[in-house]
Amino acid sequence: MNLISRLDSIVFLIYFVVVAGYGLWVYRRKNFGRHGANTSASHDYFLAEGSLTWWAIGASLIASNISAEQFIGMSGSGFRIGMAIAVYELMAAATLVIVAVFFMPVYLKNHIYTMPQFLEQRYGKAVATTMALFWLGLYVVVNLTSILYLGALAIGSVTGIGVLPCMLFLAVFAAIITLGGMKVIGYTDVIQVTCLVIGGLVTTWLALDLVAKLGNGHGALQGFSTLYDTTRDHFEMVLGRDNKNYMDLPGLSTLIGGMWIVNLNYWGCNQYITQRALGADLPTARKGLLFAAFLKLLMPMIVVMPGIAAFALDRAGVLGDAMRVGGELNPDRAYPTLLALLPSGLKGIAFAALTAAVVASLAGKANSIATIFTLDIYQKRFHPDVGEKKMVWIGRMTVIVSMLLAVVIAPLMGIDKKGGFQYIQEYTGFVSPGILAMFLLGFFWKKTTSSAAMFATIGGLVFSIILKFLPAMMDLSFLAPIGFAHDNGAGVYEIPFLDRMFIVFWLVVAGMVLLSTVFARGKVKALIVDTKLFKVDGAFALGSAVICVVLATIYGMWW
Repeated sequence: MNLISRLDSIVFLIYFVVVAGYGLWVYRRKNFGRHGANTSASHDYFLAEGSLTWWAIGASLIASNISAEQFIGMSGSGFRIGMAIAVYELMAAATLVIVAVFFMPVYLKNHIYTMPQFLEQRYGKAVATTMALFWLGLYVVVNLTSILYLGALAIGSVTGIGVLPCMLFLAVFAAIITLGGMKVIGYTDVIQVTCLVIGGLVTTWLALDLVAKLGNGHGALQGFSTLYDTTRDHFEMVLGRDNKNYMDLPGLSTLIGGMWIVNLNYWGCNQYITQRALGADLPTARKGLLFAAFLKLLMPMIVVMPGIAAFALDRAGVLGDAMRVGGELNPDRAYPTLLALLPSGLKGIAFAALTAAVVASLAGKANSIATIFTLDIYQKRFHPDVGEKKMVWIGRMTVIVSMLLAVVIAPLMGIDKKGGFQYIQEYTGFVSPGILAMFLLGFFWKKTTSSAAMFATIGGLVFSIILKFLPAMMDLSFLAPIGFAHDNGAGVYEIPFLDRMFIVFWLVVAGMVLLSTVFARGKVKALIVDTKLFKVDGAFALGSAVICVVLATIYGMWW
């Protein structure tokens, strides 16, 4: 397996110059967009208010979402589990439609630009400040570090460069884009997504071609046929209880249970994601989210299929020891190993796709960190009369500091040992149920109180920890008949990750309802929520129906 060649380096350099040059052009162009000249400097920097088109919003959403944890972690899960792991991507498409219809109108009608702002407007300063600090910690310590470290590991494995220099390169590249603000991020993300999709599909195509050669065939279509015939168990979409990976994807819970908690929290209550659409009008925001949903349907082919192909190649002995570290199989090496097998030139395209995914996610995450810190912490808590230019300066300094922290912290987290995708899901899953309950009840139940919201913040975490470590204190086998506990292979009955989130969500909702009705105190600040806000036009309804039909067909064929 060869490392990056001169031709690959030229291809990657072209990608770098195009992205950096286009970003500089967007940054220097004045009065960009319909309302660009009328917005404040801070809103233009943090939100690109009114200047992002629907296709830029949709592309930026996917560029920010797809990163090393998908290319590396999800491909690794594809190697280990199979196509069933694609439920995260496929369910996201349905979730984006729900967010576009029910979440986005509420945010825009109430002039909400950050998630802590929503919490303050609905529940008060105490809840908003608590969650703002929590989100800053989560974004820096979990998300930014994992994206940076996994990306550096992947790039280092292909180029032969050390992890630290790769982290520094990615951090600097992302910081340069982020310092230009959301407008630069949004429009450079269009190029990033183009590279991501083209490079990702090229990698998948060539990986399938390698599989075809196992059966003396040729071409990606023959490769897919061979792959399906030889690894049919890797194409189960809903795992049964007898599957060794049931703890990761517990059967129907992936479709009707905890997976909705994961996706609704991520796509609907996450500053990192919703920020792309909060600066647009409702029709533009909805079109952008729908476009992102269609792009999501492509992701299983780009980030999961290569992992399954690597599994077939490894089982056939083609990969040698490339998938092993210290003699032990490491599924997260699936995608980097495939990259190393690609021919010169095409490897550069795939390498650019991987870098684009990492850099776009880093830039989007850093911008969200800067937005929350500047607007919800610095301005509201320390310097209410701060000037526009000073706010932009504070935002840029926050970007630099957060990147430096991520570079320092990332090697200490042991992310690669946990498995990239599982690392992020494990730590965000402890708080997702409480956050989603807080937002949903805040939207649609006027009686929800601030004390109930604070309970969701703390109670969700406490319930998650209790259920996580409950098997060490008592035998949970009595839950097995109803599907909420499963033998982990060592004779210990545990609650699968997604089921645990589902249970915690409803416990939190029950607690919030109890606190809001029995112990209600003070005046409740309800949001403006009108059923007229949820009406959609015919084009959006048609697009949503197409997505639903595609998802139903996929699960109907492969169940």
